[in-house]
Amino acid sequence: MLKTSVNYHQLSAMRRIDEFRLYYNHTIHPELIRMEKERKRLLFLLALSALAIAIITVVLLFFKAALFGFFLVMPFGFYISYLLYRIQEFRQKFKPNVINLILDFIDNSVNYGTLKYDGKRMIDKKRFLASQIFKTPAPQYTGEDHISGKVGELNFELSELNVREYSKVRSRLNYVFRGIFLYAKLNREMRGEILILPREFKQYLSKTIRAFNLRDGEPVEEQTLSVEFEKYFMSYATYDAETSACLSRDMQHTIVSYRKKTGKEIYVSFIKNEIYIAITEPKDILEPYIFSSNVSFELIYEFFEEIYLLMSIVEDFDKSH
Repeated sequence: MLKTSVNYHQLSAMRRIDEFRLYYNHTIHPELIRMEKERKRLLFLLALSALAIAIITVVLLFFKAALFGFFLVMPFGFYISYLLYRIQEFRQKFKPNVINLILDFIDNSVNYGTLKYDGKRMIDKKRFLASQIFKTPAPQYTGEDHISGKVGELNFELSELNVREYSKVRSRLNYVFRGIFLYAKLNREMRGEILILPREFKQYLSKTIRAFNLRDGEPVEEQTLSVEFEKYFMSYATYDAETSACLSRDMQHTIVSYRKKTGKEIYVSFIKNEIYIAITEPKDILEPYIFSSNVSFELIYEFFEEIYLLMSIVEDFDKSH
């Protein structure tokens, strides 16, 4: 039975990759090529202007005409400033263009409503702290790339977050969380609370575990969890929590498979009728390169896969309720 389930998940993942690659080739790749031409043209003009300034400067220094050179070089300086502005503009429009195309692919599924993207918004700080995952005052809290929509009957929102707090040992800010954070709310009231934490980060989560224990949280019974899931994650629940509904075998398999494939840590909490999911991400996702090509299926698929994982957990939960 387990082997059949694993094969089903593998076939589903392969089919998802094939479908997305087809969409990438027909829709996303042409847009990347168009923006790649713009990137190369801007770099060429920038390099040409810098070379012209260098040549003029050398010639004028040779003839000791520095003052005259200043007036000659100044227009090139203004032009370079304009090109740098255009490059910044290119950076700012690259991500929205690509993300909106990815979301168009996702919300074509019958179980998804229209997905909306706002590059400047983020998940509210109070909502982040309500997850009970990270026990911190979060004095430095920033974020971007807000996506909202509907999965089945569940409304959700997610965004990139960068959360830091002051170190008690050194005079610096330490990372609390950097990655993608999702919030969804059920249409019915759920009992209890459940917390799923990465086992590898146990030493950094003592405050979280201690606080959850004070809320009557205890380790989840072994028979509810797979051996492989327990290898990577610690699970706690209050006595009245609906563990069998929240920790389905399919969801355990999805989370473990993603953890093994990417090495990224995943945090999940169910607080009554609210769901919170956090995935660590060490770099800014889909930030465009300036001095190298952005035409890469792997670059685009990494973002798609991360968003898809979050939504598939929410979708699985929606189907079971």
